[in-house]
Amino acid sequence: MTTKQAAKSKITLKGSSEIVAEFFYYGINSILYQRGIYPSESFSRSSKYNLTMWTTTDEDLKNYLNNIVTQLKEWLTQKTVQKLVLVVTSTEDNEVLERWQFDIQCDKEMNSESKPKEKSLEEINRGIRDVVRQITATVTFLPLLESGCVFDLLIYTNKDQETPETWEESGPRMIINSQEVRLRSFTTSVHKVDAMVCYKNDDV
Repeated sequence: MTTKQAAKSKITLKGSSEIVAEFFYYGINSILYQRGIYPSESFSRSSKYNLTMWTTTDEDLKNYLNNIVTQLKEWLTQKTVQKLVLVVTSTEDNEVLERWQFDIQCDKEMNSESKPKEKSLEEINRGIRDVVRQITATVTFLPLLESGCVFDLLIYTNKDQETPETWEESGPRMIINSQEVRLRSFTTSVHKVDAMVCYKNDDV
């Protein structure tokens, strides 16, 4: 009996940054769809990571997310980004209801001249699939968002990192009386992404 081993791919710092940035594009879309931040009819179905994914058809949102992902890819390559946080707030009183946090670790030894790491793309995609499935499954325990909601993206970078002029500094936007659930993580062997969600717990 023989077993087929997944082909190893050479993962560079740049290649890993592209994989992680692309995950965030699909991951953010998935959260916005699952949590009903935008109407379900403003999303279209596509296939990614061997999963059915929902991505926005709203041109303004699409452009916003593409700009974020392009900037994120650059900062990931420069190893100057530590985390991305998606904050969901009520339009009624601006209260923070959910906080999706993705901590990013990078192999400090890697640079553009480094020898690529070896890891199969299927293995990486399997890890991403596990995280996306958990995002989908959160609707079973997260409280219903009864009021209208909007979202903000916070990106934590090194203090000396220059940011685009259109971006502004923000506080951490923490939740009072929060419940925290840790989600799965995935790694490209260059970057590791840990996920968690905090939500307002009115029972506390």
